[in-house]
Amino acid sequence: MLWFIYGFLVAFLQSLHDVFVKKSLKRVDAIMVAWAVSLFATIFLLPLLFFIQIPELNKTFWTALFLGSILNVLAIVYFMRALKYSDLSLAIPMLAFTPMFLIITSAFINKEIPSFPGFLGIMLVVAGSYALNARERHKGFLSPFKALLDNKGTRLMLFVAFVWSFTAAIDKLGVINSSPAFWSISISAVIFTLLSLLAAISKKPVISVTKSHFLAFLLIGVIIALIWLLQMNALKLALVSYVIAIKRLSIVFGVLFGYFVFKEKDIKGRLSGAVIMALGAALIVIS
Repeated sequence: MLWFIYGFLVAFLQSLHDVFVKKSLKRVDAIMVAWAVSLFATIFLLPLLFFIQIPELNKTFWTALFLGSILNVLAIVYFMRALKYSDLSLAIPMLAFTPMFLIITSAFINKEIPSFPGFLGIMLVVAGSYALNARERHKGFLSPFKALLDNKGTRLMLFVAFVWSFTAAIDKLGVINSSPAFWSISISAVIFTLLSLLAAISKKPVISVTKSHFLAFLLIGVIIALIWLLQMNALKLALVSYVIAIKRLSIVFGVLFGYFVFKEKDIKGRLSGAVIMALGAALIVIS
């Protein structure tokens, strides 16, 4: 049950992260936001090295760190490209399928097979999160799927969802071959290093922009660091597909934040998806 508490806290923090990032992206380029918040997350995590035991590191850890870091940065880049080529309402629903992909990737990488109630719960979370994200009702509930045929951004976002199913499974490998805290520190630091190379190649003025939005980026960075720590502790205790499915509850919080913070409409229609997700989460917990 402790893993569920960690996962639920991750979902709440993820929704806060999305709110602050959404506000930041109105003023700042996405790569610069990613670089700055990764910087502060790493700065927040690094001092923990003085308070934790440094584990003995094996070949599996280093392989997981290498692959996980590259795939995470790849996902970030393609996520940005997907939003460039597609409307948000068409692209974002594709991310609902990460927990479903994880049933396969986690079985392959971590040898984890969910129980039948757990599998059903994951499917309900996927269905509910898709329903919550498919905002343009007048285009039809299946509009994101139809867009797969002729919209490059939607296809890219489905690819991102697939990549994130691998990174989550790899995260568990890193955790069990080190520790939740050490893995969080390591993966955050390497991702920041790779993003720094990307920012340098792209010639982005990351330093000046970070100074201009220091407090906002600092807050987001701390939230990301907490997400890393909580999610890795949850992965140590439960199946990866379960943890990521519970993390998807962030969409429910996002609906509420969207209504109260961004004054978004159609909250009643979207709450039906929230109910489906809640039922799915309950099935996962009792499985």
